[in-house]
Amino acid sequence: MTAVASVVTAGRGINRRSIGLAAFYFVLAAVLVLVFGSDIESGSETIFGLNLGAAPAIKLPNLVVPSVATVYLMAGVCAFCGALQLTRVLGARWAILISITLIAFVFGFLTWAASGGSMSLVGVFQTTLYRAVPITFGALSGVLCERSGVVNIAIEGMLLSGAFVAAVVASATGNNWLGVIGAVIAGALLAAVLAVLSIRYRVNQIIAGTVINIFAVGLTSFLSTRVLQQNQQLNTPPRFDPIVVPVLSDIPILGPVFFSGNFFQYALFALIVVIHFALFYTRFGLRVRSVGEHPRAADTVGINVQFTRYRNVILGGMVAGLGGAYFTVGSTGTFEREMTGGRGFIGLAAMIFGGWTPIGSFFAGLVFGFADALQSRLSVLGSQVPSEFLLMVPYIVTIVVVAGLIGRVRMPAADGTPYIKE
Repeated sequence: MTAVASVVTAGRGINRRSIGLAAFYFVLAAVLVLVFGSDIESGSETIFGLNLGAAPAIKLPNLVVPSVATVYLMAGVCAFCGALQLTRVLGARWAILISITLIAFVFGFLTWAASGGSMSLVGVFQTTLYRAVPITFGALSGVLCERSGVVNIAIEGMLLSGAFVAAVVASATGNNWLGVIGAVIAGALLAAVLAVLSIRYRVNQIIAGTVINIFAVGLTSFLSTRVLQQNQQLNTPPRFDPIVVPVLSDIPILGPVFFSGNFFQYALFALIVVIHFALFYTRFGLRVRSVGEHPRAADTVGINVQFTRYRNVILGGMVAGLGGAYFTVGSTGTFEREMTGGRGFIGLAAMIFGGWTPIGSFFAGLVFGFADALQSRLSVLGSQVPSEFLLMVPYIVTIVVVAGLIGRVRMPAADGTPYIKE
């Protein structure tokens, strides 16, 4: 009877979830028709640029679409996906439908935003990747920590500290590589503090991470005001120049996006591959995952649980420190108070959205990066959407994604649980 009741309860949960998702798709379709479609002048067109730069090696013609018809077509796609979800034609493959729906909605939204004008799609994609870089670094840091069973809420503080140290060290030495090394060390030091508090003294990991975040914000803000403002020469770090890969950078659309970034972009790609391979195809990864899932069983077979957690938390801090350096020596070229703007927390959301995997975290980071890039593009286009709302877009997307995925992804079983050796 218990087994039957469980099956019935699970079935009700699935039906409720399908109905909820279908309703969400229908709402998006209604928004496209009633809000965006009705706001476009009849006969207007939207021009999407498919080239970047004045003289690309291979020039593509612009994509010109009728604005009203395109918005209505995208609304139809969203409604069709809602119908499929309601009838559960694709079964449990909800990710396919939600991906198609979101792409359709975003394209319809961009068509409305640029109606009667033009927008560079390649520019949007490039900005999306740039904005996703620090978010994905934060997500990778979370993956390394939480796969071993330690929740790392302190990613925001590690990013901020890495940005500050990179700016100061690179400015003082005139060497951006030394700035990166300093940022990595700063992230490792904060991670070591988190590890000691969480593993050795078994402090609540959420509280420990929050304390580190507050400490990082307070210390960097104080030093920025009292030191950097009085000594501007310590806040003018050299930045990394773009590295254009010959031939590959000439590929239409993809080339300018993926093969013309700076050191941090290529370092991110390398880390995604290395961490994914290490976690899922090596003995190292097997031990890490066993510690994060069932530490007592791992201890029984001779795996040093505490050492594994210490090591992974510090590695995660180093990755976060590297991501922090991007803000100064990889992007703006100067440090500003609280310049990370919550990207560490968004990185945690990307980690959850990506199912605690490096590749999934990267694609989730692109989603949040697109939301971040969208608000800047719309402000340039002079959108009718209030600027305050545009600034909220990345954080609204974070809340929606995390709230919508709770219960859909499974975290490591021992995540956040201190291990007490008997």
